[in-house]
Amino acid sequence: MLTTTETFSDSLLGFSIPGRDARGRGVRLDDVVDVILSAHAYPPAITHLLGEALVVAALIGGTIDKGEGQLTLQAQAQNGAVRLLVCDYRGGELRGYADFDAERVASLGPTPDLEALFGSGHLAITFDMNDERGRYQGIVPLEGASLAAACEAYFVQSQQVPTLIRVAVNAGVDGVRAGGLLIQHLPQGEQGRERLHVRLDHPHWEHVAILGGSVKDAELLDPDLSMEALVWRLFHEEEEVRVTPGEPISRGCRCTVEHYESVISGFPAAERDEMRDENGKIVVDCAFCSKLFTLEA
Repeated sequence: MLTTTETFSDSLLGFSIPGRDARGRGVRLDDVVDVILSAHAYPPAITHLLGEALVVAALIGGTIDKGEGQLTLQAQAQNGAVRLLVCDYRGGELRGYADFDAERVASLGPTPDLEALFGSGHLAITFDMNDERGRYQGIVPLEGASLAAACEAYFVQSQQVPTLIRVAVNAGVDGVRAGGLLIQHLPQGEQGRERLHVRLDHPHWEHVAILGGSVKDAELLDPDLSMEALVWRLFHEEEEVRVTPGEPISRGCRCTVEHYESVISGFPAAERDEMRDENGKIVVDCAFCSKLFTLEA
């Protein structure tokens, strides 16, 4: 494995193991996740949940080449303490927020599982592509110990791609740090063609999944361990490991006065009048960055 620069934080790293028909993405989010989460006073349980969701969105969204489209991760429940969680990733821009019942979340403790947070919710993963693929979506129940586990189920059920996702999140006095690893099995001759079969017990996949699954939270979060070094630590016995530096990641809230004016202009005049305050202005509260935007028109 050769590389001239190393990837430490707020940037994706792609890698592949040709001899095992596997590909992957690794990421560590430091400043980006901290800035996104600091827009709201999230309690510990939501900080951990949204931090995990942001990592997963970056890992899955990173499989889309820049300019080709957007990935949206949305978890929703009718009877849960968390009503809605949304993250999206587009060309290196990442954003997310959570809507929740503060009293119910406080009663769950700092590390509740998915069932406690969402009840009988579901997870939707949506790809909006700028080509003939258009928009496609997969929906799976919010089951398992984590969002990462639910996303693994999505890839197996909706795309027939065996997938391993590992995520770690830590909130300390210096802010929030998060990291993750995504590995997928793409049997030779199947990528870009009709899927012939899926074997979770394929010997190549079992081997890669065992090695990838051995990664520790401390390794995913270690600011002094580059993603290249982590991949090498896990797979150094393989005949060949190829790494590809990915795009840098930034907070991608796209809210501007111009954007909201464009959105509001699509409503009938009567509905726009109902939106106005006592001063005749329309005030929009962005859920992603928690900023207020005043529209004069």
